Amino acid sequence: MATHLGDYFDEFTHRDWQTLDPDAVDDPVRLAIVGLGWFTHNWALPGIQRSAFTEATVVTDVDADAVSDLAAEHDLTGVTPEELKSGAVVDQYDAVYVATPNATHLEYVESAAEQGKAVLCEKPMAATLERAERIVETCEDAGVPLMVGYRMQTDPAARRVKDLLEEGFVGDIVHVHANMSQHMLGELTGEADQWRLDPELSGGNALMDIGIYPINTTRFVLESDPHRVIGHTRSVHEPFSEVDEHAAFQLTFPDDVHALCTVSQNAQHHSRLEITGTEGQLVLDPAFYEREDRGVAVVRGGVEATIDFDQVHQLEEEFAYFGHHLLTGTDFYPDGRHALTDMCVLDALYESAETGSPVAVPDAGSHD
Repeated sequence: MATHLGDYFDEFTHRDWQTLDPDAVDDPVRLAIVGLGWFTHNWALPGIQRSAFTEATVVTDVDADAVSDLAAEHDLTGVTPEELKSGAVVDQYDAVYVATPNATHLEYVESAAEQGKAVLCEKPMAATLERAERIVETCEDAGVPLMVGYRMQTDPAARRVKDLLEEGFVGDIVHVHANMSQHMLGELTGEADQWRLDPELSGGNALMDIGIYPINTTRFVLESDPHRVIGHTRSVHEPFSEVDEHAAFQLTFPDDVHALCTVSQNAQHHSRLEITGTEGQLVLDPAFYEREDRGVAVVRGGVEATIDFDQVHQLEEEFAYFGHHLLTGTDFYPDGRHALTDMCVLDALYESAETGSPVAVPDAGSHD
């Protein structure tokens, strides 16, 4: 291996993408936040505030009370969605963060693009592949940067796993196993009347909401895209009658590398990603939840070591990356074309679950 593990451990939380001195940034990227749900309150807004490269200036939501309360609490400008789209406060923000239900992402991205504002859109990018394609084309036509919120890609734990794979630490990669599960109605909300359970707003549930994590993280660390999928979904309990409650799927990558994944919105809280090769294994456990410290284990030659490292705030890292790349005029890695491949994979998985047959993943023109 070209990299010594000592060097690897010493640089574990190093931001390998950062070139700007955070202390030298006088004018951080000003963000308009669209969508003020629990994730924005608990994670996105704190991440924006912690980052030296971003600051929140404007907030909006269809819930007027949520807007007025958050605006007053954090001294922000609160507007209606219509006012934001009309450009009423366009001089108060440089970019737009969209964290609304999946089916409504497009309308806010379109207005941001019309105003010439950069966009950070939550994943999955849209409720359908067709709407996702329109999001990408809208931003490309307007010439505005589009990043999709894959926070695992800016987390040092996932980045160091990717580094070790590139160095050949596990030898030839043989297979990947990934799991993500939670009790959605207990952990996120107790309300069954919510957008994640509405197929028109969400586009699906277990696969769309959390299946995206093992799909995209595996693509990221392997630097490869699956070309064939097999998927199975099932729903048992009444709140999930219109969407998928549980899902199991297999992704086939080049060189016949298989990723076997299970996700559930109604099972014991857990997440894990393990990559096994001919010479060793790398494990993220816990892996995907922003509210848990990530764990990393390395296995090679009969020796297993757990890495103890300073944890980062995942959303601070994501927004720092977004703001930094806007300030430096550099390209995002998880851009719209990259995210469009995930939408093609999700679309193929739902088709496979419906037909019971393997489905080829179309080429989304990703330029990873």
